[in-house]
Amino acid sequence: MCELFGITSNRKININRWLNEFFSHAEAHPNGWGLASFDDGHALIEKEPLQASRSYYLKCRLKESIETSCFLAHIRRATIGDDSYSNSHPFVATDNSGRKWTLIHNGTIFDAPVLNVYQHYQKGTTDSERILLYLVDQINRQLNTNPNFNDENEKFELVDKIIRELSPENKLNLIIYDGEYFYVHKNAVGTLYVKEQSGIAVFSTCPLDSNSGSWNEFPQNKLLVYKEGSVVYSGKTHEYSYVEDPEKIKLLFLEYSQL
Repeated sequence: MCELFGITSNRKININRWLNEFFSHAEAHPNGWGLASFDDGHALIEKEPLQASRSYYLKCRLKESIETSCFLAHIRRATIGDDSYSNSHPFVATDNSGRKWTLIHNGTIFDAPVLNVYQHYQKGTTDSERILLYLVDQINRQLNTNPNFNDENEKFELVDKIIRELSPENKLNLIIYDGEYFYVHKNAVGTLYVKEQSGIAVFSTCPLDSNSGSWNEFPQNKLLVYKEGSVVYSGKTHEYSYVEDPEKIKLLFLEYSQL
């Protein structure tokens, strides 16, 4: 599986200690790494299709003090898609209102026909990128047809609906940032944790410091939306927990090898 890291906060804090431990897991995730920072109001994406521990660029980057209020990081262990820049997370897409959506994903899509059409439009070959393209496409449809879609709850409910639509039979651990709100979801037990304190929420696939008791497992099968470290929306709990099936993974590899 891939690993995810994210932080949303009401103030800038130094995150080097967490990032250093996060990227120390790179030996088991050799297919790419990526960062997304947002402090200047724009998404700055830094990524490479190689193991993080072998990246001179990342080594230099982590020597700098990184103080931020919103940040994403990803290390990739591929199931679908070769090692290339276009297959490395994070992925970014812009909706018709000019809002940029940034996504990182840990999981695999086994059954989601609504995503198939995006194979013809995506830059890479990952199912993760197709999730983002589908999400932004649905956002655009609402922007074009629903005069009330500027209401934040309308947007939250649409994202919640999409996640519940895509969760059956699929592993859908993801963090999405839309330039203002932080969307977090997981549907596999023991695969995402959160550390919360006064105006800060940190997310990671694995607890990242020695005080592991300060990390709690993120709620199962429910979208939570954060702003500046605090929950502003809680979605509907669904029943679609993902349980790994080695046979399905073998079939997926076989299908991909024949493309």
